[in-house]
Amino acid sequence: MSDVTVKVIDNGPLCITGLVDVVDAEGNRFETKETFILCRCGLSGKKPFCDMTHKGKFESAPRA
Repeated sequence: MSDVTVKVIDNGPLCITGLVDVVDAEGNRFETKETFILCRCGLSGKKPFCDMTHKGKFESAPRA
C-alpha cells in the first residue's frame, strides 16, 4: 500500500495526501503540505494549485 493518495474530485481538482515533491519543468520545487490540491481545469490563478475558480465552469468525473 502506498503512503500517497491521489483522489480525483468530481468536477474539481486532484487532492493529494502524502509527502510528495511537486516540481516544475525546470525541476524547481513548489512548497507543499501533507495534503494539497492540484488544478485540473486550467483556470486557477495559483497554478499548479487549485484556487476553486473551477466552480460551475469545469465538468469531469472520470471513473477507473
